[in-house]
Amino acid sequence: GCDGGSIPLRADMIRVKKKKAVVERDLELDIKWKKCALTGEPLREPVVACELGTLYNKEAVLEMLITKSKPEVAAHIRSLKDVVVLQLTSKAASSKPAEGAKARTYVDVYDAQFVCPVVGIEMSGRHRFVYIAGCGCVMSERALKEVSVTQCHRCNAEYSREDVRTLNPDKEERQAIRVRMEERRQAEKEAKQAKKAAKRKADTAEVGDSEGAATADPTSAASGGA
Repeated sequence: GCDGGSIPLRADMIRVKKKKAVVERDLELDIKWKKCALTGEPLREPVVACELGTLYNKEAVLEMLITKSKPEVAAHIRSLKDVVVLQLTSKAASSKPAEGAKARTYVDVYDAQFVCPVVGIEMSGRHRFVYIAGCGCVMSERALKEVSVTQCHRCNAEYSREDVRTLNPDKEERQAIRVRMEERRQAEKEAKQAKKAAKRKADTAEVGDSEGAATADPTSAASGGA
């Protein structure tokens, strides 16, 4: 311009915008896959997951339940029965710098903490990961397609497709999972209420039968008058 400054080219602006988007995406993945959704602290075992696929430190969930303070991200967790302790596979090698080499060694801040025990890919959000509700074993979705559909490759426990839950699903999938969860919970609640109502009805009928039998038995009545 006339003030001696340079005018940014459109290509430069697009490049900066794309770089910013990549950084924001990486930060989002870092938070979802390496941080507890309740506290923002690094994940440390025991790690648990809810039905919606969100990751938490078990200690944080316990504290939330004890204090009865439920933030929106965990409002659907009613007790420890609503989460599963995950059986995770720690990454064997990390990108930590050697002693005294901190200044000249590159450290990947998005380095994955856990990996798939079957095919070895990192659990960082760049690949879909799932867990099995029954045993808690975690593996990549790709691995699940390559192994038995009825037996966990990690611990050999039997499972069905309904036991497989996605970790950190996208927004649309998460909403669909939430709808199914709420429908199932409502059905369970109604079934429980119906069972209680049937029991009360049966108890009332039993009492009525007992009273009727006592009235109709003259011996019983005579004994009572004696």
